[in-house]
Amino acid sequence: MVESGQAASAPDIAAVGFRNPDRPQLGLEAVRYSLLTSRLSAQTRTRPHRPDFHTLLLATSGQASLTVDFVDHACSPGTLLHVRPGQVHRLFHPAAETLEADLVLFTAAFPPRLGRISPLLSHLPGPVAWQLADDEYAGIARTMDDLASEYRRATCEPATTGATADLLRLLLGALLLRVTRLGQPDDGTASGTDNDLFRRFRHELDRSYATTRNAADYASRIGCSPRTLNRACQAATGHNAKALIDAHVALEAKRLLAHTDLPVASISRRLGFSEPTNFGKFFTRETGSTPGAFRTQEQG
Repeated sequence: MVESGQAASAPDIAAVGFRNPDRPQLGLEAVRYSLLTSRLSAQTRTRPHRPDFHTLLLATSGQASLTVDFVDHACSPGTLLHVRPGQVHRLFHPAAETLEADLVLFTAAFPPRLGRISPLLSHLPGPVAWQLADDEYAGIARTMDDLASEYRRATCEPATTGATADLLRLLLGALLLRVTRLGQPDDGTASGTDNDLFRRFRHELDRSYATTRNAADYASRIGCSPRTLNRACQAATGHNAKALIDAHVALEAKRLLAHTDLPVASISRRLGFSEPTNFGKFFTRETGSTPGAFRTQEQG
């Protein structure tokens, strides 16, 4: 991973891009927590990060409280964390110095195309932390060990071959399938068509949430009726499209309010609101707090 500088829309959030220091062309890295943190300066570790890749963290010893999108997760041996691209986290702050963990970092394009793991790879908020039972921990730890072993072999080769990359991709798929057994937003009851529609909706929402909050616009852009879109969203998450759109916008507003010094009016414009008063009403309705009060609480 590499810090790519301050995001233009969020100057206090470190935008972190994926870069494998061992094999630059490989979209996966298996690394120990202590090694990864040793690459970061103390200043970098204290900043909130917004990565463009997935992170799976399995705590193996020590304790820490790690934060993902305003939720503190108490991590101890057996805790599994999943951070999706675009989520804002603090995984490397000084309070985590006693933690040791196995990490797998991977780009959105690297995993195999398996429908069952698609909800897990969504950019929309979903389950972030699990405290694993002994049998769950054993299975996931064993799969991560296999992946890490093959990754170390890949780093010792003169060049990573297609066969090695394919094996790493399959091992990652096996790991993600084990994680789906822990419980996901998609309970598997949606039809194949609805799942495909929901995937396309998620992609469009990630691109267009600052442009439109109208569910009918999203339905039109992905080529279905609003009713069909709502059915796909309900099947996958239990919420209709409009609720998911508003939740996505509210979360991004919280990130900008908490982690930047942008004026509320500027945040309002960035999120597509015509007037700051409209943004204030929206934010209060979604979160139960005014933008100013939320910022004061988070920045203390």
